[in-house]
Amino acid sequence: DEELIKTANTIASKGRGILAMDESNATCGKRLDSIGVENTEENRRAYRELLLTTPGLGEYISGAILFEETLYQSTKDGKTFVDVMGEQGIVPGIKVDK
Repeated sequence: DEELIKTANTIASKGRGILAMDESNATCGKRLDSIGVENTEENRRAYRELLLTTPGLGEYISGAILFEETLYQSTKDGKTFVDVMGEQGIVPGIKVDK
């Protein structure tokens, strides 16, 4: 009960919003294709790393909706994306529809 309240308060932090980055591999591939980048897991990982390691992201984002693949990905230095978000006070969530 306390954990749920804490999570809700974090997500509802004043001045912060939720980042919807739950694009499927196909949709993410369209973004990559538009800039001439091949749709591979590594390129999707690099794109997501770019988003999640943006300096100061946690000042403006309180939660992030993730595609399942993202839960298991890490930065090039080996830190999981979930840990990267946690360090910035961003609550990770997962897209449940397929």
